[in-house]
Amino acid sequence: MPPALTPLRAVGILALGLAVGLVGTGVHRVNQPVGLILALVIAASAGVLARAWTRWPGVLLLAGVVLSVLLAVAYVRPGGDVIIADQPIGYAWFGSALVVLATLVLPRRWFSEQQIGRTAGRGDLAP
Repeated sequence: MPPALTPLRAVGILALGLAVGLVGTGVHRVNQPVGLILALVIAASAGVLARAWTRWPGVLLLAGVVLSVLLAVAYVRPGGDVIIADQPIGYAWFGSALVVLATLVLPRRWFSEQQIGRTAGRGDLAP
């Protein structure tokens, strides 16, 4: 069973969430819809990493950080500029927090550290 969310791991999850939010925001509009798909795959991969590294508290923290980054960059800037446009592709990118949370429904055994298959104790795998 992976360790719980320690302060050092929490800092790592915060940095990962910041990176996912910023990089995903940068690529979600590139070569539509490929950029959005790539950004959502990055979010899902980060969710799997957080789940394997810190169990469910890390996934919740990651989803919160990603959503916070998206909300921070979605504000209208002086001059009327926006980074995440008020368009369907922008709304789909806001779904990245849900993609991160979706990793919570993956089977627990995928994240187990128990060995599967043959064991060396039965004599079929000699050292």
